[in-house]
Amino acid sequence: MVVLKTLFKWIVLPILALLIIISLSLVVTGNAYIFRGLQLTYLKGENTANIDDYVDFDNRTIRAKNPIEWEKVANFEQVKLTPTLQNALDTDETVAFAIIKDGKLLYENYWQGYGADSHTNSFSMAKTVTTLLYLKAVEDGYISSIDEPITKWLPEYADDKYAQNCTLADFSAMTSGYDWTEDYYFPINPTAESYYGHDLVKQMVNRDFVEECGSQFEYSSGDTQMLGIALSRALAPHGYTISSYLEEKFWQPLGMQGDAYWSLDGASSIEKVYCCLNASALDFAKFGQLLLNGGEWQGEQLLSKAHVDFMITPNVDAFADGQAQVYGHSVWTDMDAPIPFYAMLGHLGQRVLVLPEENVIIVRLGKQKGFPTPVEGFHLEPDLSQYVTEVKTILDSLVE
Repeated sequence: MVVLKTLFKWIVLPILALLIIISLSLVVTGNAYIFRGLQLTYLKGENTANIDDYVDFDNRTIRAKNPIEWEKVANFEQVKLTPTLQNALDTDETVAFAIIKDGKLLYENYWQGYGADSHTNSFSMAKTVTTLLYLKAVEDGYISSIDEPITKWLPEYADDKYAQNCTLADFSAMTSGYDWTEDYYFPINPTAESYYGHDLVKQMVNRDFVEECGSQFEYSSGDTQMLGIALSRALAPHGYTISSYLEEKFWQPLGMQGDAYWSLDGASSIEKVYCCLNASALDFAKFGQLLLNGGEWQGEQLLSKAHVDFMITPNVDAFADGQAQVYGHSVWTDMDAPIPFYAMLGHLGQRVLVLPEENVIIVRLGKQKGFPTPVEGFHLEPDLSQYVTEVKTILDSLVE
């Protein structure tokens, strides 16, 4: 008994005191979101956000209406993956893989208990959707132009010397100079706070601009979320949330096959537009097809071709001479690759790849990102080059 009392006094009590001090310091320094982050990651056996975590957050529902299924190619049942591609998908814990060719479903498969109706997290693929919505708001007259000054919708920055020259297009191009650290694993950083924190708008508008805008690409989820705040404020007077606007302008016109869920911040006030649009693989594929079609879907122009071109064309001014031009406006680009493509990309290897010369869409969703040997001539992450080259091999085999 004496030994237990001694252990309690000299070991347990100091540990409890230390934990209390750490907890209080996190609260005082505004980092209490870490508790929620730990609860939703490490205590669930994860070391980062995961593709199924939308159930841990409040969400707005984007409702489907009059769903349109993908038509399958005539030889759908005969199309097989290459052994190299199948091995990569297995190794990297892929849950869904699909190929669309000439607007028809060429291949579709699911693993690890997932299926055609499964909803998984888009992560940063949502950035592309956010910019589609911002450009649609320009076409609808809710935002005056793609180059509208951000201070119209973010008056908090009216006196900021850098923000005064910044436009909404700087957010979609990620050239704003907004202060941000992009990190998905270290718990004390703005990306983690934006994901697990309580009041996303308050967090964002209390950060500064630290560089001149418009000159240099720097990938930043903060830029997209700031664009989302501006978009939300532009839409609100017209009765829309970001989710309801997506539902009316794209989700239902595209004939999505299921509802989607867009996760909200802790205050349930705004969508986390830099991530967290939860939907099925074949519904994500329709965004790729929309871009490939130049904004047209079954005879209806949902977004002007000029605005689609604005998104998918590399923003050459944001890259130095000789530097690979890998980003347009919320779309990754590798148009100088041996097989040119552009893409919607997300954390843990969420991918919608568009191969314009092949008239092909590739969708890959999964629990981790692959790291195969890079293919010469490609400039983005090596798993992308593997998907593109292996799918090209499949396509070539079908015409032999």
